Amino acid sequence: MKFDWDRRHCSRRGHITYAPDERHLRERLHATTSVGEVWRCLRCGDFSLGEPHGSGPADQAPEVPRGRALRDLFILRFLAAERLVRGVFIVLAAWAVWKFSNSQDSVRKLFEDQLSVFGPVAKHFHYDLDHSPVVDTIRKTFDYKHSTLVIVAVALLVYALIEIVEAFGLWWGKRWAEYLTVVATAAFLPLEVYELTEKISWVKIATLTLNVLAVLWIALSKRLFGLRGGVEAFEAERRGASLLEVEVAAGEEPVRPIPVTAPVRTDSV
Repeated sequence: MKFDWDRRHCSRRGHITYAPDERHLRERLHATTSVGEVWRCLRCGDFSLGEPHGSGPADQAPEVPRGRALRDLFILRFLAAERLVRGVFIVLAAWAVWKFSNSQDSVRKLFEDQLSVFGPVAKHFHYDLDHSPVVDTIRKTFDYKHSTLVIVAVALLVYALIEIVEAFGLWWGKRWAEYLTVVATAAFLPLEVYELTEKISWVKIATLTLNVLAVLWIALSKRLFGLRGGVEAFEAERRGASLLEVEVAAGEEPVRPIPVTAPVRTDSV
């Protein structure tokens, strides 16, 4: 069963109708019923009861995402949501690093006090806290300079802002956001590969796979950097997806129904 993106979207957000000034196009998109006039939706092609949402020349009709364009917008919004969530978490991480940079000594004292409390428990289970890799890593962070931690916090904040800007741009289908997403994501791919060489985890593998697929899909489907005809081919594809322009390309005159006449009855005299 083929999934109908157009009707699904219209069922949730409503139809979009338009009355073109050109008479022959208006007749193709309009009909009169016993309950009132109906106009053909530019997205799904079904007729909707009531006045049109807009009117004017055909070349000024709204560009309505439909079919593949609507499916692509759904994928972009999924990526936007993922980047927004990631951006929020990075902002929290930046705030935590900054707070830590201003209270290293107190955090160190708190950590060592708690470590001494859990020492007997760890010793009971034959676990050496003093030589634990996790404990050693945490202790090394206490030796970082304040200026270094501030730089890390600022870098995390900048990265988070990029993610959040990408999220809002992708949600609204902005082309500049697609370029930003491809460039920014591709720039961090070598770092993600390097992290896998240090330690492999399913989270890192999943993140790397998602980012690679996102870069390839956006660059190819949106025809970025001149791929597959570039922006001209992309705009032509978007314009051609409009149902109103399909009607324009269909012919100058509307298709009129052939009237059905009753057969002539001849009675014998």
